[in-house]
Amino acid sequence: MMSHVSPTNGPSDQIAARLFRLSLGVFFIGGFVASSVSLLVPRVRMAWGLNYTQAGAIQFASFSSYLVFAVPVAAFVARRGYMRASAVGLTLMAVGCALLIPGLGGRQYTGVLLSLTCIATGATFLQIAGNNVMTVVGNPRRAAVRLNLLQGFNSLGTVVGPLIGATTLIATMPGHRTSSGLPAFSFGLAALVLAALAFAFLQNRSLLSGLGPDAGGSLAGGWRSALRDRRLQGGAVAIFAYVGAEVTIGALLTDFLMTSHAGAWPPVVAARSVALYWGGAMIGRFAGAAMLRQVPPARLLAWAAASAATLVLAAIMGHGWVAAAALLSIGLFNSIMYPTIYVIALPPQADRAPVGGMVLCIAVVGGAVIPLLTGLLADHFGLISALLLPSLCYLPVLLFALRHHAPKELALTISS
Repeated sequence: MMSHVSPTNGPSDQIAARLFRLSLGVFFIGGFVASSVSLLVPRVRMAWGLNYTQAGAIQFASFSSYLVFAVPVAAFVARRGYMRASAVGLTLMAVGCALLIPGLGGRQYTGVLLSLTCIATGATFLQIAGNNVMTVVGNPRRAAVRLNLLQGFNSLGTVVGPLIGATTLIATMPGHRTSSGLPAFSFGLAALVLAALAFAFLQNRSLLSGLGPDAGGSLAGGWRSALRDRRLQGGAVAIFAYVGAEVTIGALLTDFLMTSHAGAWPPVVAARSVALYWGGAMIGRFAGAAMLRQVPPARLLAWAAASAATLVLAAIMGHGWVAAAALLSIGLFNSIMYPTIYVIALPPQADRAPVGGMVLCIAVVGGAVIPLLTGLLADHFGLISALLLPSLCYLPVLLFALRHHAPKELALTISS
């Protein structure tokens, strides 16, 4: 359903509040699963004897579905509505997490990749449905604040994930024993929570009904006009680069901390310390939500991108605690990038929003491409030198923020 949403108090505000509460769990468990998957990179690399490129294929499987399935998912969202699309996405993620347990237990590399593809397909539904609806429901001038708050809970999940899952790395070290049930615990817990949330969204599938006429044809009708939108194009490039940088750093951070360049941290300590990286993102998103009440989104985005690029370079050129602290600190500045880029780039028109969300979702495939390329560079030139690629990824984000500092027209709409 599509309709203009008034920023004043009324039924639409009550619906927005209820939707926000439902979305808290979705964003939290999404972060939990994402960070748990990132820990699989050092786990399988060391335990299964893979090189950086092969381990990077895990992230490729996790993010490639954003490219493959974004178009049909966007069509499903436009036809069936945000609530039903979210229920489908949560269900697919639950199935993928459940299938990942026997894949890890049996060291089935192909099975793990297929399970991650299932998880990522479900996440594609949530990216297009969840981010769009939370951007456009409620007061449009607070869209960046709302999405940053929700992303804060997403970051809380990314902190909890490494704290629970890091112990599994002990299994890769000689002389240590660990329970094979630990991976099952992390992903089994996620599967149960995801299934419960899917049921909750299905029960509330009519939450957004009655707010406007059917929007089924909006995807086709807004395709050409949305793709000519320079702001949307710039936002897609910025998201591609940012997600690629964030996922790459998160996946390689454990390996980086274990190098002599960063102080040769023990594996379990290094893995648990990844929580600091995601913890910085959590703090930054809550702080960013507060700062965005006073600071224009594009200005804050430009400052964050410049700071993140500087910190990656400091990690490359520094040594010991300086290098480690620099790379761990990047999460703080990554924090506000995705929701802020999304809000700035998403077309406000009713006929363009589903297509815009689809384009921005496709851009998340940067999380598949950049880690794989960085892995190739690491195999040939070393891990430290390979980090130059994610450092360069922050430049498109900076250019997007500087170019699109003027606010867009606020004619935001919603779809059930």
